[in-house]
Amino acid sequence: MRIFPAYIELQTGQGISLHDLMPELRQSVTQSGIQNGFITVTSQHTTTAIAINENEARLIEDIKSFLTRLIPPGDRYLHNDIALRDCPPDEPENAHSHLAAMLLGSSEVITLANGGLVLGQYQSVMLYELDGPRMRKVSVQIYGE
Repeated sequence: MRIFPAYIELQTGQGISLHDLMPELRQSVTQSGIQNGFITVTSQHTTTAIAINENEARLIEDIKSFLTRLIPPGDRYLHNDIALRDCPPDEPENAHSHLAAMLLGSSEVITLANGGLVLGQYQSVMLYELDGPRMRKVSVQIYGE
């Protein structure tokens, strides 16, 4: 079995934004030369998530609205009480982002067959930015033969 490591770096949008990772993932699979196995995609941040969903503009707006209603940024969270934490004074008040990331998850594992990711017709691997804009990094590991 071979292992091929890669990274994706990207600048994310303001607040909650979703980014389709499929072009970069397909490129990594091609570069790896691995035909059959699996790929892991992992966020390197605690206020981003990785999840499989449809990359459709209206759905993306629904997702952003849903997450904002589910975990309102303006609610009171202990993590946001910067005066009581050992952190820099300019630390963002972003507990809602950490909570959303916890619910969505930080990684996905996708099967590779015949040099391609095995996903449904409308499925894309998406990076969910929950506290942007920021530079973000995603690790990719491809395993197989």
